[in-house]
Amino acid sequence: MPTGARTLLCSLVLFLATAQGVGAQTLTLDSALQTAFANNPDLAAARWEIGIAEGARQQAGLIPNPVASWDAEDTRRSTRTTSVKLSQTLELGGKRGARIDVATRAQDAAALTLEQRRNGLRADVIEGYYGALRAQERLDLAQRSLALAERGLVVANGRVTAGKSSPVEATRAQVQLSEIRLEFNRAQMGLTDAYRRLAASTGSAATDFQAVATQGPATPPLPSAAHLLARLEQTAELRLAELQILQGEASIGLEKAQRIPDLDVSIGSQYDASARERVNLVGVSMPIPLFNRNQGNVLAATRRADQARDQRNAAELRLRTETRQALDQWQTANTEVRAFNQQILPAAQSAVDAATRGFEMGKFNFLDVLDAQRTLIAARTQYLTATAQATEAWVRIERIYGDLARF
Repeated sequence: MPTGARTLLCSLVLFLATAQGVGAQTLTLDSALQTAFANNPDLAAARWEIGIAEGARQQAGLIPNPVASWDAEDTRRSTRTTSVKLSQTLELGGKRGARIDVATRAQDAAALTLEQRRNGLRADVIEGYYGALRAQERLDLAQRSLALAERGLVVANGRVTAGKSSPVEATRAQVQLSEIRLEFNRAQMGLTDAYRRLAASTGSAATDFQAVATQGPATPPLPSAAHLLARLEQTAELRLAELQILQGEASIGLEKAQRIPDLDVSIGSQYDASARERVNLVGVSMPIPLFNRNQGNVLAATRRADQARDQRNAAELRLRTETRQALDQWQTANTEVRAFNQQILPAAQSAVDAATRGFEMGKFNFLDVLDAQRTLIAARTQYLTATAQATEAWVRIERIYGDLARF
């Protein structure tokens, strides 16, 4: 075996031994999800929205502060008239209750938005985790292809040395080996990148694991379309769309309440220094809604509520379509994965073994071996593509419906 090939194989063995040797450094999907929910900074930032909405709800329930005032007429002490007043605005038309209603809807929306963020983060972690699994499998397949190409080169060199084949056969084998070494290097870089993306989704800037644990099935079985669509109303996105309609209606109520002017009531005392006399003051004031009756804001709030209804209907249509598309994609991809596992990959491997043995015995030329090897490598690549499509479909469903284990 050439020195370069032995070095690559030794490096691979050391890598796999390190990745699998320490159980604590092997990341599972459950631990990745737990770490992400605890440490992801985007989710941590989204949690503060609950407190922000709670503060807004508290502020909405407060009544206006009273106003104290002191007035002086004339700067001469002997003839000065001073007044002290205390004024209070009395909100009419149910403004305070309407504000509380709007703030309460915003508080509920913050909770639903957080749930939606959790679903999105869960989907991101699953996507990153299975991307890392595919990267591991790609590296494993590249290692197998490397061993296969090295075996072909050994056989070709043996036949050339024995004078049974042309040196061109050895050159072809060497070119094939060089191409597969490049793929092996790309697979190593792809694995490192996949680990980094997974670590970032869990809230870590560096990878504190050396491998991800292989799950049972490549993707879990998904519920039927009828079962999923029956629960569409319970998804966080659609509930949030429904709540935005209620927010719009609450805003209409608030803007209509703003049409009623507030009443300002004041009491006080006035002292006339020249007459040495004090009198009590009582005042009432109210704006006259002659021109501004808040009609523009009422119209805008009404149109926003209408817009929210249409957006809710659009969201339902989009989610129904995406659910069906994801399920179709998942079904097609899983059919392909089963075909590769049960038929295509075993047949391609058998063809490579037969072509290699036939070349050793002089029954085939090396082009037949190369063709069989390339067919096997292409089949392995297509297999990884099919598993990626199955995972993508699963992630799309998880992003819409959340944890499917609850179904």
